[in-house]
Amino acid sequence: MKSVALRYRKVCLPLLLVLMVSGCASFSEDGGVDAVSGMTKQRTGQPLYKMSNEENMANAQMVRDLLGKPLSADDAVHIALLNNRGLQVALAELGVAEADLVQAGRLRNPGISFARLSGGGETEIDRGILFDLAGLLTMPMRSKIEGKRFEQAQLQAATDAVNLVADVRRAYFNAVAAQQGAELMTRAKDAAEAGAELAQQMRQVGNWNRLDAAREQMFYADTAAQLARSLHQATAARERLMRLLGLWQSGQTFTLPERLPEMPSQPDAMDELEAQAMTQRLDVQMAKRNTAATADALGLTKSTRFINVLDAGYINKSETGSARSNGYEVSVELPLFDWGAARTRKAEALYMQAVHRTAETAIRARSEVREAYSAYRTAYDLARHYRDEVVPLRKRVSGEMLLRYNGMLASVFDLLADARLQIAAVDASIAAQRDYWLAETDLQAAVNGSGGFAVTSSTLSGTGSQSAAAAQTH
Repeated sequence: MKSVALRYRKVCLPLLLVLMVSGCASFSEDGGVDAVSGMTKQRTGQPLYKMSNEENMANAQMVRDLLGKPLSADDAVHIALLNNRGLQVALAELGVAEADLVQAGRLRNPGISFARLSGGGETEIDRGILFDLAGLLTMPMRSKIEGKRFEQAQLQAATDAVNLVADVRRAYFNAVAAQQGAELMTRAKDAAEAGAELAQQMRQVGNWNRLDAAREQMFYADTAAQLARSLHQATAARERLMRLLGLWQSGQTFTLPERLPEMPSQPDAMDELEAQAMTQRLDVQMAKRNTAATADALGLTKSTRFINVLDAGYINKSETGSARSNGYEVSVELPLFDWGAARTRKAEALYMQAVHRTAETAIRARSEVREAYSAYRTAYDLARHYRDEVVPLRKRVSGEMLLRYNGMLASVFDLLADARLQIAAVDASIAAQRDYWLAETDLQAAVNGSGGFAVTSSTLSGTGSQSAAAAQTH
């Protein structure tokens, strides 16, 4: 019996050593955030930050420093990456994926059995310990699958970060433009009020008829209503930006610049944007990784279609009056009813689904890049048209109208009407400039993020601005 036990120990010790080593899978120090931060910085120019108890105070101080000066678009993005709680939720998902990865590198706990039978003055005791041998054999493949799923989770977190950056930039430009438009409508309302008062005075002295005076009064009422809407739009846009920045305390406020930033002197070229999207877009990368992970899962399913459970272990038996005996036990699931065909067919269908989804994602990505670039160039050309032609021409007309008024060839009401037209042109120019920055953000999202852009600006849709419409109706 000693020789049998010795031979058994020689067989079991290597197996136990392998089992012990397999339990050494551990968590990474950064939780996968460093890779996500690198992908985010590559696409947005700014790294990612993960909140922790030690870094909360430092992050809060950085946010206060950025809020202490007029906010730029880059500053807004920086604050959002530091402070947005929704992004932190996405980063927490990395912990779940890493836990699955670590779990895949560890064996199922062994099972211990004990049985005692007595009768006829004899007692029989069986003892055993079973290990998941199938789990040990498939551990490398399972770890590889979970590793790719962890990479997918990192891509998803980077996608959320890049999408947040795009949302923040859109909200920032909308907020600045809404504030600038509200200030412009305030001046328009003052001009309309002055015209209405002058019309009433002239009607009272008999120099203006009731119809013209009523028109001036109606224009003033419409302008006051438009100002109220503009003020609300400015507040709503500011609150939208505040939510994305993760600011909720009443003391946490920010100052926006008085006007939108200047456009570049030349627009970006199309060049190889489609090819760049194929390598940079995160949804394309996620689709590719998903296809690869599904292919590996298909291989695992085929490998275990016949043997799904395989346990091996040590057993010990003792009987009254007899020497203790030792041995081993192997437990195998017999494929009598389920030969694994259904699991294999399902895995194959999931793989083909992933392949077609990857192709569809790539087709959509290339199309979105072309559409986004068309919107970008249109917005750039329109903004330059308003800035370089429409607004200067309107100012020239206003100057000529002032000369005519000084020469008593035009009335004060002609000056007021011309001022309204000038305000409408400036308002349309602000909208066009805002649309350019929104289109530029959408183009970057189409190339680097996950697409899904939607240019709904008034300039590109041709609906015109509120003040322009009011000026045309008067």
